[in-house]
Amino acid sequence: MSLLNIIKTAGAGAVDASNPVAMLFAEVTQTNPLELNVDQRFTLTEEFLIIPESLTRYELDLRHKHDAPGGPTQNALPQKIVIREGLKSGDCVLLLRVQGGNSFVIIDKVVKG
Repeated sequence: MSLLNIIKTAGAGAVDASNPVAMLFAEVTQTNPLELNVDQRFTLTEEFLIIPESLTRYELDLRHKHDAPGGPTQNALPQKIVIREGLKSGDCVLLLRVQGGNSFVIIDKVVKG
């Protein structure tokens, strides 16, 4: 490797070290499998994403029946209860690019106000 290439490589490493994190905005374009469009420039698929539990769908099944004294059995809570919706198409999310750019952490949904 020539001295010029060594200097270029060292310079590029110094620039990356001084800017180790990049914050980006993305829009959810597809949920199954998850796909994000980043700043209308490129698309990220699920394999490049680190998704926190707080952004995944969570539902509880609390269906049960009540025996009414002298009356018929009644269904209570006939459907599952959704605690967290998870990501949906059209959601805007905030991303952090992990140094090296091979993976992205979804920080949270961005609320448009």
